[in-house]
Amino acid sequence: MKNTFAFPGRELLVPEIVKSDNCTLIDADGNQYIDLEAGIWCTCIGHANLTVRDAVITQMDNISHVGFCYSSDVVERAAGAVLELLNHPGGKCSFLCSGSESVEYGVRILHTVLNSKRIMTMSDSYFGAYGDASAKDSGKWFLFDWSKCESCTHEVCTKDCSVYSVIPFNEIGAFLFEPGSSSGMVRFPPSKLISSIVEDVTEADGLVMINEVTTGVGRTGKWFGFQHYDMEPDIVAMGKGIGNGYPVSAVSLNSRVVDLLCPDAVAYGQSHLNDPLGAAVVEAVITEINEHNLIQHAELLSDVLMDGLQRVAAESDLIECARGRGLMAILVMSNHVDVSKVAELHRRLISRGFIVDHRLGTNALRMHPALTIGVEKIYNFIAVLEEIVGAMEIELG
Repeated sequence: MKNTFAFPGRELLVPEIVKSDNCTLIDADGNQYIDLEAGIWCTCIGHANLTVRDAVITQMDNISHVGFCYSSDVVERAAGAVLELLNHPGGKCSFLCSGSESVEYGVRILHTVLNSKRIMTMSDSYFGAYGDASAKDSGKWFLFDWSKCESCTHEVCTKDCSVYSVIPFNEIGAFLFEPGSSSGMVRFPPSKLISSIVEDVTEADGLVMINEVTTGVGRTGKWFGFQHYDMEPDIVAMGKGIGNGYPVSAVSLNSRVVDLLCPDAVAYGQSHLNDPLGAAVVEAVITEINEHNLIQHAELLSDVLMDGLQRVAAESDLIECARGRGLMAILVMSNHVDVSKVAELHRRLISRGFIVDHRLGTNALRMHPALTIGVEKIYNFIAVLEEIVGAMEIELG
């Protein structure tokens, strides 16, 4: 990449993709790859999706961008579809450009209505590349370390617990929850913990916001990751899959938050707020998923993917574990495996035509395939993974 910077922390192994079709990528030499990462977890209904393409073309033939004092009906329709998905009647929805932006937008709303109270979140949460959501300054945030909660055997979380009791609920005005990414490491906090936090926050008249940038739009086998927990969030931030590769994100507010805000009180504005083109893409993505029952399809494929990964992990000393939910999975290598060997496994998979994600310096490989992937491609991937891992075991003695 002579003219651009490479993506930070990633190794560029396939430099020139020229064509795509659903989960298949084709490079300049005609080599084909199965994309098990859906880009950067974005193309949830596959690359070059015809429904999204047609929606983009139609909208561009009409109007793609609007100013501050005029709009287009497609924005209202798409916003209504998002509000309906989240059971936010009487709420409001805004369309932005990226997941980082949608989370930051929601955080600014929280700061507007919290009267100086802090936002609580998990210490391993990732909320974006910039702004207060990224910085998480201790004066405005409380970061909770839930690592000891994973092995807890208590049925409920109470303030008698030495871990749970450190949460200063009297200072907390909102809970911002990322239901499963954990900065990309695919960890899912226990339901009892999250239910207790939500109950204590809401009993103190606090708000609940969810970051669904990674876990939303069917990724975990439900429309949204928070639906694996017992909660009704006040604010939900979306990105990645909601645009299927097009740079659009969304924030949904329920009626309570709308009532707390004065008219036009969100101190945030940019040139592409509520663009018709982005809204048309969101509408197309929601329609495609609903019409083809892709959430249910992802649930079924999850069993195939996770059963295969866990079988390979159980049979190999090189792998510590496989964990996941829906079509969101990670393979964690054993501590005795050098990171360079994880990178080697990554390269061998790509050489065999399977693209997964390896963040350099970590001991894990991630898979976030599109909801539209065929089951035979998952079976083929598991077979190749098992073969490569077996060969590496022999090489390493």
